[in-house]
Amino acid sequence: MRSLIRTHATEFSLLAVIVVISTVLSFATANFFSLGNAFDLLNISAVNIIFAVGLLVVLIAGGIDISFAVAASVVQYGTAIALGWIGGGGWISGLLIAGSLGALLGCFNAFLIHRFRIISIVATISTFNIYFGLLMFFTRGVSIYDLPDWLTDRVILFEREMPDGTWIEITLPVLVMIVCVIATWTLITRTTTGRQLYAFGDNPEGARRFGINIGAMQFIAFGWLGLMAGIGGLIQAHYAQEVVPNALYGRELDVLAAVVLGGARLGGGKGTVLGCVLGVLLISITQNGLNLMGVSPFAFKMIIGAIILIAITLSNTRIERLLPFVGQKGTGR
Repeated sequence: MRSLIRTHATEFSLLAVIVVISTVLSFATANFFSLGNAFDLLNISAVNIIFAVGLLVVLIAGGIDISFAVAASVVQYGTAIALGWIGGGGWISGLLIAGSLGALLGCFNAFLIHRFRIISIVATISTFNIYFGLLMFFTRGVSIYDLPDWLTDRVILFEREMPDGTWIEITLPVLVMIVCVIATWTLITRTTTGRQLYAFGDNPEGARRFGINIGAMQFIAFGWLGLMAGIGGLIQAHYAQEVVPNALYGRELDVLAAVVLGGARLGGGKGTVLGCVLGVLLISITQNGLNLMGVSPFAFKMIIGAIILIAITLSNTRIERLLPFVGQKGTGR
């Protein structure tokens, strides 16, 4: 048991915190502890989880990217225009276009980082401003409402009427999120590429000497995040039933906080999909509870900043120092 806790300390800690916060919020608000609210949280969190698993791969590889949310906005517009050119398309063509555009933008970040030896955070701050500036310049901030019917029609996977007459439902974004989570988990835990990403993030020089292709690792990591950003952007357009140029602006901070809180180390070489998902859910639960309590959204931004600070502090502190009993050896017979 102690070995399991030590191995998955972050995940156990997040689960415990989620239970405590949920319990407190269930007493503080009348509507929090309900199946309908839980399903709403899952539907709302789907896009952030898609973004988060993509960002997780970059963090594992020792990089950081803050341009993915703006890139997703660019992909939304690019996909909407491309769909108009091909006469509307469908979900398959939409996902292919969005995923390809997103991967292309992610690979552009990797190109800058690898070719010109630019620190990843500096490169992505630059592309963040480039992408957003170009988007606002060419669109003039005008939203797109004329989207294909297949993109705006709600796809309900499960629904049920509750005794009080309300309906609970699981929608398409949840299914896409599950596919992205499984695909990312498979990439980082069940492939040689995943093991190389961990090795590269943990010790870049050692990985280079071992023969790991550094350029390939960077293109795979940032390309994967771009792919997830593109898919997430299309799903956001489906959920909102419109394309708004600044709808995803600022989302990168929430996602980064969630992934770091989930145990991903900014220095690279560490992170799990489960921890990443739990981190997003904890952020979403906190925000949902504060909204139901009528707390100002500016207070939530302060909480996000505190979460990032605490998470980074804890990531640099051995779990045994925080929970001494975990590190004790068994004394049983």
